[in-house]
Amino acid sequence: MRKRNSTNFLNEVDLLQNCGMFYTISLISGQWKVGILAALLDNETLRYSEIKKRINNITERMLIKQLKELQEDGLIIRKDYSEVPPRVEYSISEKGKSLEKVLLTLHDWGKKHREKQQAS
Repeated sequence: MRKRNSTNFLNEVDLLQNCGMFYTISLISGQWKVGILAALLDNETLRYSEIKKRINNITERMLIKQLKELQEDGLIIRKDYSEVPPRVEYSISEKGKSLEKVLLTLHDWGKKHREKQQAS
């Protein structure tokens, strides 16, 4: 946790407020967020266990953390059903859907440049 008056903290706040690219990257950064968003973009609505199955090697703790952050940022919607056993579903929000082109562009760029790297 940075001090609120440190140069690094103030620079980060400035970038978040004034740089659209930095803001976007801050929302999708995290090892698993892009995978979670991709799974929800492909399926619209998934239960927790279905997301867990689609993302190999993610821990319970990390999945919960990343889902909470995505929800807090308004990229996904969590719907809790009052049932026994408990049921929770996650879906992509309109804000999250608006990232689809960005994520596809990142995918295409990575695929193109990874292939060039491997060919070298």
